[in-house]
Amino acid sequence: MDGIPFIKMHGLGNDFVIVDSRTSPVEINEPLAQAIANRRTGVGCDQLIVLETSDKADVFMRIWNADGTEAGACGNATRCVGALLIAGARRNQVGIETVAGVLLASSAPDGYITVDMGRPRLGWQEIPLAREMDTVRLDYAAAPGIATPAAVSMGNPHVVFFVDDADRVKVEALGPAVESDPLFPERANVSFVSKQADGALRVVVWERGAGRTPACGSAACAVVVAATRRGLVERKAAIWMDGGRLDMEWRAEDDHVIMTGPVAVAFSGVIALPPRVQAA
Repeated sequence: MDGIPFIKMHGLGNDFVIVDSRTSPVEINEPLAQAIANRRTGVGCDQLIVLETSDKADVFMRIWNADGTEAGACGNATRCVGALLIAGARRNQVGIETVAGVLLASSAPDGYITVDMGRPRLGWQEIPLAREMDTVRLDYAAAPGIATPAAVSMGNPHVVFFVDDADRVKVEALGPAVESDPLFPERANVSFVSKQADGALRVVVWERGAGRTPACGSAACAVVVAATRRGLVERKAAIWMDGGRLDMEWRAEDDHVIMTGPVAVAFSGVIALPPRVQAA
């Protein structure tokens, strides 16, 4: 293969290289995913997204982190892929199959995209944790004064710390330490959250396999669920990340988490790869 066509998109700065493998199949492996995601020698992205055929939905979305590991869910990427599919299909709703299940994406006002991210998983074995623990308040501390987080799975594991000021947390030090702590056998996405005077939630995210990111859609889902369980919000919240705002709801009637936010196309091109990482 001489090259791999792609589209570069982002949701609030959380950026993706999207490859459509339905018509021209591409076999991705860990070194290839790492090469594409590299910001100096590749295209650069938080996640590589590969679209494959699906017999359950409009498309199957496979997610590769920047470090070459696979992820089960990515809310911002789901919105980006949803926008592409909606534009191509000329209808207002599409289904996107992921490892975590089928997610519905639909058009919203102002060019935004809404995604039904499904039900959160709240049991300690579902997240998973290494041992039985109350997932509303984990018996765990990341650092002095940063303790008893909540845990949620949105198809990928999340740990949510509620702090006085999320912007003062030393994320680059605490994030990787929590991500790889033995309590989280599949590693974890780590969010630091502070409630603002207007009721909005300020969230800073360390993303599993990608590091600090401007935004993380599945983290926003985990945060609204965790904040509701802790009594900080009533199932709805405006969530402000480094890249901007997501509007979140943990819907009471079916327990599904609903996310609405913007998407953008950055550019498109063809990836020309050196022989040692050529796709099969």
